Amino acid sequence: MAELPPDVIEEAERLTRLARSAVDGNERDAYESRRSDLLEEHGYAARIRPEDDVLVLHPSEWVVDGTIRVDRIDDTDRAVERPLSASGDEDDWEAVEAHNAAIVAEIAAAHGDVHGANARAFADFMGNHYVRRVEDATAEEIAVFLEEYYPRNAWPTAEEKSVIAESLELLFAAADADVPGFAARR
Repeated sequence: MAELPPDVIEEAERLTRLARSAVDGNERDAYESRRSDLLEEHGYAARIRPEDDVLVLHPSEWVVDGTIRVDRIDDTDRAVERPLSASGDEDDWEAVEAHNAAIVAEIAAAHGDVHGANARAFADFMGNHYVRRVEDATAEEIAVFLEEYYPRNAWPTAEEKSVIAESLELLFAAADADVPGFAARR
């Protein structure tokens, strides 16, 4: 059984995704530092396993001079693994779509049909192209959405185009996430 509370695990994953999508090196370092501090409070550390793009949260005591020492691992169940890339199978798509649709409905109800249509376009883009939740978008994915997908596939009205930036900000706020690198693009 993992010793980390679920909210700590979720926050470590969120900070990792934000660090990966950061445009600026200082921003990336800040997210990674926040993640390290959070995990350190619980005696844990993080690493990304590159061969399968998995975030591994493990007890700090397993590490000596920056290397995990197998002889120090007492119970592998103490480690927590979180995939950072979606597998893209049908079950994942349905879960992602349900999550994204709930946020889109919240935006439409709170901010009207124009923002709702923009949120739906972004949710479709993230779900259909990446099988990922809207709040997991990287700065590069947002750029592809704005520059390629949105004008060609969403068929936005002039009013929708005029508020797309605000719509994305509302969408990320509803998902309780920062818009990665978006402020720099405005």
